[in-house]
Amino acid sequence: MSEIDAIKRALEPVRRLAGSNNQHVAIRNVAAAGAEQKPGSEIPGNEPPRSRPFPADQPADDISAKATTPDVSSPRDVAPYASEIELKLLVASDRLADFNNAPIIAANARNKGTRKHLKAVYYDTPKRALRRDGFSFRVRQSGTRFTQTVKTESGNDPLRRGEWEAAVPSMTPDIALAMPLVSDKLRAELERHPVEAVFSSDIHRHQRLVDLPSGTVELAFDQGHLTSGDHSLPISEIELELKSGSPSAIWELALRLAEHDQVKPSIRTKSARGFDLAADAPPRAPKPPKLRLDPSVSLDGAFSEILRSCLLHLLQSLPAAEDGRDVEGMHQLRVALRRLRSALDLMRSVVSLSKLDLMRAEAKWLAGSLSGARDWDVFRQETLRTVAEGCPSVAGFETLGALADERRASCYNNARLALTDRRCQYFVIGLGAWIEARGWRSDVTPEGLAQLAEPAINFARNILSAQHARVLKRGRRFKSLPIEERHRVRLAAKKLRYVADFLLPLCGHGKSAKRFSRRLADLQQQLGIYNDMATTTSLLADINAGSTGSGMAAAAIAGWQAHAMVGVEARLLKAWSEFTGGKVPWSIDAPEQPIKLVQTNAGWLR
Repeated sequence: MSEIDAIKRALEPVRRLAGSNNQHVAIRNVAAAGAEQKPGSEIPGNEPPRSRPFPADQPADDISAKATTPDVSSPRDVAPYASEIELKLLVASDRLADFNNAPIIAANARNKGTRKHLKAVYYDTPKRALRRDGFSFRVRQSGTRFTQTVKTESGNDPLRRGEWEAAVPSMTPDIALAMPLVSDKLRAELERHPVEAVFSSDIHRHQRLVDLPSGTVELAFDQGHLTSGDHSLPISEIELELKSGSPSAIWELALRLAEHDQVKPSIRTKSARGFDLAADAPPRAPKPPKLRLDPSVSLDGAFSEILRSCLLHLLQSLPAAEDGRDVEGMHQLRVALRRLRSALDLMRSVVSLSKLDLMRAEAKWLAGSLSGARDWDVFRQETLRTVAEGCPSVAGFETLGALADERRASCYNNARLALTDRRCQYFVIGLGAWIEARGWRSDVTPEGLAQLAEPAINFARNILSAQHARVLKRGRRFKSLPIEERHRVRLAAKKLRYVADFLLPLCGHGKSAKRFSRRLADLQQQLGIYNDMATTTSLLADINAGSTGSGMAAAAIAGWQAHAMVGVEARLLKAWSEFTGGKVPWSIDAPEQPIKLVQTNAGWLR
């Protein structure tokens, strides 16, 4: 069985779940069998998946794409706040039209749809104040109609964005209509610096509505280009926008389209691509979004929020990693995959292992395909540059740099092959479908469902305590540990770092939590220097530096790192002492009899 077939088989329960209009009722009934419940009450944590639009939360039961929240401060002619739920599938231009014949569309589309020619101009201040604050601002022409639109990002939900629209008489924007939507600081900046046209779009769109049991999705087949000055970027994509029902409908439809032909899931907007085109800049690679878990959240709700943040980080990192111009892209994508694997490990004591193992294996496969590119990025951009600047009289750095560039290019080609592989694309879409439908609940025992309904904070304290103890155990007699054992401490500390990022917000955001996070980050950084040195040795051996005229440069790098280790040892021992001597923030008000959790190769087990 191929990897894609394995994912399809694992997602069958998710499809059935997404296709049921009574999915949450069924889960509540099962959960009630494993936990006592007062008549008429609901099990906490079995509410429909929450998304967090901007600026105010949507009600949990309102998951339609265009549900609006009136804004009393908005001008009379501005439409009220709306939440747009959308996923893009990037498609080869010569294959786009063929998706109209996909079985899922042929069987469920209402009709042959409508066709439009859309022209738009995107605006911002000269210093891009709107984009800096997360807004996009455009005027679009469709026939004789002109619509001004403001959009913004919406928390940790990868598909949801805020949207405001207003009719205007021409392609000239009316910035006054947008003023009530922005902060006082941004409003003052917009008053001082008028907006200007940054780029334009010219898109031919074919729209169709597809009705699924879980919801109605509008498909927009977009083909055209973005233009900024002399620069142009082709557009060929399918936009999937939820019109009514559950967001699961978007992921289900995306899965079926991925079965028909090759697609690439994306949340990168035309606005983001246009601004990068205008600046001749690579895609951004943001750091992981910070979680803001409510201490009262259920374990099920916590799992959902954690996995959503992992998926968002993954989708945000993919374009930059594939582009390759910014080395942070490949770094953040690998971080996203490690965070995802850590999040899946958290769930092992509660959720069926088979599906977690499948998702984790796919994440590990993809991360392994990227490791070479990241290693050469670090060597070329950090190690080689630092030593070459510090040893200007040593010959051979240019030769060594050229060899490193060749290896880096080869590894990036391999990474791009993996990122464009249908296995990767199906994994990402399948992950999104699994998270949106909360697929981990599809075959959980009644006891497991009852645990998912409990507050997450007790689970968090136990997991944090267990992983913290694991780091301390591996670091016993730390000063005399050999490098190999310190490497094991580093791996345990890295896992604790991710677990703390996920769960520490449940224990508060006070000074104690910040001090712990800072000490842990410092320890991880110091331990990482040992790993960097081992990686450098391996890379130099790979290019056989001694026989290529760059032997002196390679020797200088080895000597530089060996000398640096003298200072590192003192800093590392200090970091270890501060980490072990600090108070853990989750110990306050901890339960008297915590559940004992043991980490094995199968994850955290009770």
